[in-house]
Formats: sequence, C-alpha cells, structure tokens
Amino acid sequence: AEDRARAFYHGVLGIPEVPKPAHMAKRGGCWFARGNLKVHLGADANFHAAQKAHPAFVVVDLRSLAAKLTALGYKVREDVPIEGYVRMHVDDPFGNRIEFMEACAA
Repeated sequence: AEDRARAFYHGVLGIPEVPKPAHMAKRGGCWFARGNLKVHLGADANFHAAQKAHPAFVVVDLRSLAAKLTALGYKVREDVPIEGYVRMHVDDPFGNRIEFMEACAA
C-alpha cells in the first residue's frame, strides 16, 4: 500500500518522501518530511484506522486544499472552528482521519 500512501501524502499533499533508515526499510511503510513536519507510515496487516485519534496539520490556503481534495474525489468534512483556526477533515486512503487547520485573521 506504499504506492497509495505516496499518491496521497506526496502527490496530493506535496510532502516529499524521505528514505527510511536501512534497518527499518525492510519492514515496509514509508516516511514523508518537510521541515519540522514528519509523517511516518508503517505496514500492519491487522491495521484498523482510529475512529477519533488523528493528526492535525496547520496549512496555508485551506480553501484551495479543500477544492483540490474534492476534485480528486476525497470527501472533505468541514468542522466547527476552534479559537484562531478554521478547519476540516479528510480521510487518507487507509481511513485515517486527517485534520487541516488554517489560522484565522484576528
């Protein structure tokens, strides 16, 4: 499923893939990183996506990202703003809920 991970995290979100350390690469999965953002995806034959737990990414231009995700067939779910942020959720190809947040103008 690494190809689906690459298509979403690199192809859609634009996070470059980085090599896993050699001793970990044989276990499968893939890593993505840009600056302080690190996303490590592992392979698990018994994987079940969490229903509530999720990462949140702070982004610029949330509206454009929502339009891009929608155009690619992803179901974007808007959520109630929290102090200082507008936000939305989308599921990655494995059912992981991903939150995207953008700072509001004060």
